Amino acid sequence: MKRAIIVHCWDGYPEYCWYPYVKKELEAKGFAVQVPAFPEGAPNLNTWLPILKEVAGVPDEDTYLIGHSVGCITILRYLESLSAGQKIGGAVLVAGFTDNLGMKELTNFFTTDIPFREIRKKANHFVAIHSDDDPYVPLKHGDIFKEKLGAELIIKHNFKHFSGPVDKEDSCVKLPNVVESVLKMAK
Repeated sequence: MKRAIIVHCWDGYPEYCWYPYVKKELEAKGFAVQVPAFPEGAPNLNTWLPILKEVAGVPDEDTYLIGHSVGCITILRYLESLSAGQKIGGAVLVAGFTDNLGMKELTNFFTTDIPFREIRKKANHFVAIHSDDDPYVPLKHGDIFKEKLGAELIIKHNFKHFSGPVDKEDSCVKLPNVVESVLKMAK
C-alpha cells in the first residue's frame, strides 16, 4: 500500500494549515497517511529524527514523505540515515531550507554538511515548493534543491510560509500542489 507521512513545521501540529487537506485528498486516492505530532518548542533533530524513523518503519518505494519548513530538513536527515539500498518513492519539500536561516534554534540540524549526493540516491523523486514572498525562507533554497537533488521546483506567488491559523485571511489551508506532486511521483 502506498503511504505518505507529513512532517509538520516548527510549532505545527497534525491539524495545522494544509495538512488535513493533503491527508484527506491522498486518503481518497488510497494512500495511508500519517501526520505525527512532534514535540512543541524549538525543534531538535535528536528528538524529531527518532519519531520519524519510528513512524516510517521500513521504508520502501511506496513511501512518500512530505515536509513543511523544518520538516524538510528532518526528512533530509532521515534519508541520510537510511542504509545502502533503502529508498523511498519520493519527497515533497515545502518551504524547505539548507542552512539554519540565522536562527540558533535550528543549528542542531546543521552540525554536519547535508550530503546531497547520498540523499539523492535515497528517493526516486524530489519536489520543492517555495513561495516568492516567504518571510523566513529565501527562494535560493529551492534552487539548491533543484541543483543538488534534481528536484522539480514549483514557485508559488504570495503564499508566504504556507502556514497560518485557519481563522487568518492569509492562511494556507489547501495546497493542491502537494497532492498533485505525490500522485505524479506514485504513478
